[in-house]
Amino acid sequence: MALFPAFSGSGDGERLGGTQQGELDWLSNSSFRTEDALTLQHRALEANSICASKSPHTSTSEVEDRGDGEIESRKLKRKKKKKKKKHRSDKKEPKNSRAGSDSEGLESPPKTHGGWSRGDGWEEEKSRSVEEPPSIQAHFVWLEDSNMATEEPFCIDKKPDRANWEYKSLYRGDIARFLSNFTLQTFKLQASTVPPLDELMKVPGLYYSDSEKRKVPLKVTLEKKLAILDRALQSNPDSMELKLARLGLLKEFWEPAALLKEWQKVVFLHPNQTELWHKYLLFCQSQFSTFSVSKIQATYGKCLSTLAAVHDGTMVSHPALPATEEAMLVIFLQQCHFLKQTGHSEKVITLFQTLLNFTFFKPDSVTDLTTRQQVEFLEPFWDSGEPRFGEAGARGWKAWMRQQERGGWISINQPDEEEEDIDDDTSVKDKSRPKCQIWLELERSREAEQWLPWRPDKTKGQTEEDCEDPERQVLFDDVGQSMFKISSPHLKFQLMTSFLHFLGVPSGGAVPAPCLFLALDEASLFESGLLSESPLTSLDAPPSGVSCVGRTGRLGGGRQLIGCCMEGEKFIQNVFHQSLPLFLGDEKSHLSLCWLQYEKLKVRQCLLAHKKKKLKSQGKRSRKLAKSLLKESENRNSLALWQEYAHLEWLLGNLDDSRKVFDTAITVAAVLGLENAKLCSLCLLYSQLEVELSRAAAGGTMSRAVYILTKLAEGGTYAAFSGQVSPVGILKARKAYERAFSGCFGESVGCGQSGGAALRPSRTVVLTGCFVLFQYLTVGIEAADAVYRQAFEKLKALCLPEDTSPKESIWMQSMTSDLEMLSVMHAMLLRYHMQTATYPLRPIREILTETLRQYPGNQSLWRLYVQLENKSHSASKARKFLDNISRSSRNFLPRLVSIHMEQRRKELVESVQRIDQEELHSTLPETGLTNRIQALFEHAVQSESGARCPLLWRMYLRFSVSRGNKERSRGVFYKALQDCPWLKVLYMDAVEYFPEQFQEILDLMTEKELRVRVPVEELEILLED
Repeated sequence: MALFPAFSGSGDGERLGGTQQGELDWLSNSSFRTEDALTLQHRALEANSICASKSPHTSTSEVEDRGDGEIESRKLKRKKKKKKKKHRSDKKEPKNSRAGSDSEGLESPPKTHGGWSRGDGWEEEKSRSVEEPPSIQAHFVWLEDSNMATEEPFCIDKKPDRANWEYKSLYRGDIARFLSNFTLQTFKLQASTVPPLDELMKVPGLYYSDSEKRKVPLKVTLEKKLAILDRALQSNPDSMELKLARLGLLKEFWEPAALLKEWQKVVFLHPNQTELWHKYLLFCQSQFSTFSVSKIQATYGKCLSTLAAVHDGTMVSHPALPATEEAMLVIFLQQCHFLKQTGHSEKVITLFQTLLNFTFFKPDSVTDLTTRQQVEFLEPFWDSGEPRFGEAGARGWKAWMRQQERGGWISINQPDEEEEDIDDDTSVKDKSRPKCQIWLELERSREAEQWLPWRPDKTKGQTEEDCEDPERQVLFDDVGQSMFKISSPHLKFQLMTSFLHFLGVPSGGAVPAPCLFLALDEASLFESGLLSESPLTSLDAPPSGVSCVGRTGRLGGGRQLIGCCMEGEKFIQNVFHQSLPLFLGDEKSHLSLCWLQYEKLKVRQCLLAHKKKKLKSQGKRSRKLAKSLLKESENRNSLALWQEYAHLEWLLGNLDDSRKVFDTAITVAAVLGLENAKLCSLCLLYSQLEVELSRAAAGGTMSRAVYILTKLAEGGTYAAFSGQVSPVGILKARKAYERAFSGCFGESVGCGQSGGAALRPSRTVVLTGCFVLFQYLTVGIEAADAVYRQAFEKLKALCLPEDTSPKESIWMQSMTSDLEMLSVMHAMLLRYHMQTATYPLRPIREILTETLRQYPGNQSLWRLYVQLENKSHSASKARKFLDNISRSSRNFLPRLVSIHMEQRRKELVESVQRIDQEELHSTLPETGLTNRIQALFEHAVQSESGARCPLLWRMYLRFSVSRGNKERSRGVFYKALQDCPWLKVLYMDAVEYFPEQFQEILDLMTEKELRVRVPVEELEILLED
């Protein structure tokens, strides 16, 4: 049978001539002649022997037949070899050696179905000259690789396949290449089979005996992996995945200095690979021996300037890859998180100010220049002393450059009437405390008050020499290299929301996935965010576990604080005032909404702290801001802003005023009915607030909620609540909800959102929420649960079609967020029902576990799950679920949740053991929990994400200190420094836990160039009488 059936008809040499010979010219090979091969085949079949000349240079026409005696002698030799092998069967057989496998690599001739083989199919000449090249003597080679004339070496196939002759160089050029590529594709399979080798080696008698199986080190497995990677890279030298895997293994063998040079070599060869840069930056900032803030800052600048040159096209040797612009923004945010965690918050603010000016206020005359040239034009503006973005009176780079062409500004120094001189309270109140505690208090106080960069105030005649702390001044050289162009409107808006997120404003600017585990540094990740008085409406802005600038509080020191010092609050207000004119439509409305939500969160914080005086003053400021925003022409019809304003009045206790605002907003837009997502969201919040109020005041509040939802479904004119709804009206409203509910899923594909609209619930979510609450109030919890499950199944079917990948579709990400939001709303409704009536725990647990398996990174779902399991006395189900999801998911959040839940369980046991009842001390042992937590920590820090997670190391250090073993706790601290040497809050935790090493830790912070705002010399002066 022919190797290629499509050409099986062209068998003889005559058919290869004429017209078909021209069609197969591309298959020709000058080193082989078809006619000679066919002649040799006929002769071999007739004589049943292989002929070869005595001289190695004899041509194919001089071949003669061999005698039968020679064939018989060859058979006898083979029999003798087989007998020798049987005698050696009891001895240890050596490993099969593959001659020439290293030199020839993947180009040695493989066995094919055509009958070629190295031993049986090919018979070499009996005698060869001693002068013949060793490459021909030692092993078989292709004719093209022998570097000899084509007439000299020749082999005869005893069992030939005519197709191999007919297609000549096709086999050599294409079939062998296919086998080579196939071997490269199987590299991943080979590498993945190395870890199971560890388990196989433990089996007695398989690879090692019982005495040897414990002697196999981990280095053996790593060396095997490294050998596979080296072999694969020889044939595929441009594979970035192979190079990253090899660099990850080399850290187990090489010194940090040598490994750094290898990283630099790979980055130099591939400067356009953003993923490589991301890994390289993580490697550099994780090396304790070579770490310093200035070095890593310069590395980030080199990375962004190189990628900017690639993106501009000035680096001709390497083209820009897709999504380079988005990757540069991610690296920029990673740099800002790094500087924030080192304590250099002034540089973080300056970086954002510079990039925002470079993006939104760029002069038209420089838009066509390269990034490097634009940065050179930006420097004079930066050094001119003009107000920057977020500062009072800032006009921007474009306006300044235009005015410079006209002769400059006319400066009129008008002192700010509202400005008050705020003297830093540096006095020490209680000097009897230990020095380390006083230092921690002063350091945290200055961190919260002095996070803005210092600039001389010209109205007061200040100069740069008047700055008491030179570190508060940021030079242009520190930020110039990190500039790059942003052309996408979506990325521009993402830059602005990320800046607000750094300032502590809930803007929806989520931390990018590659930076998430690096940014987690606060235990507020596990806070409930729920108020006991509002179980349905208190999850609108949950904490994220990422601290904002100026916050270096103690671990577990309470809720995450909202708001800044007076100077910081003015800066945030200026940022909103200057950013609103930069956007239009939904993005501008979203920024206004973020501003009002920020004020609302400060009101809620006062409620939680039970500070009545502060609540009153904060309420006045928030109400004033809401009214000023609603007075603007573009916001008068914004239902989202009216909703936030009404909710603000409700939180302040002004229920009648809040209801008037709600009713007014519904009256204006009631005609839109269920077709408008914003109206549905407003009515859903209004009805939820009335339902929550029903627990404290019985009567018509439930009727109010039913009335609101019924009028929403009717879609006609709306009037304030006057009485209960008739049963006919309820039936009509249910029919309307059913029609709208069944039709909204067909529109889900078109609900792809961009900009600020992506941060609001979609129509599917809010409509389902309204329908569920209507069913819950009119029928019961079973009907509401059925609607939620039906919606979840429909969205799940739309979200995961068979021929679509979720990562490739923009609207698919919106659908995923809808599923998560519906699951959160479903769980919160069941949780509310459990508080008001008897209901089993199983349904809510099933909802949360099923959704968390699909979305293991959702913080709101994890908080609800933690609250649920904290009330359960059986830990086996939760442990089994968390173990399974930690193994199956790449997300690091389940590991943190597992550790947190075990610690909460340990705290509960310890609180019970402290009760003065002797029976309880013996029935609740605690040793197993401690060992389990220790094992969970050790396993978590071994992963790549866990080794660089600040929150994990802080939790681990605190747990070790709580056990009372200081030596082991110090070991954990220094082990954490090996992976996170940039984390200032980790050093501050160590000062608190190990006060006797205060000076040593402070010297280490100074050596690594971390931001120290209270030097020891200043502390000594403050402590003097």
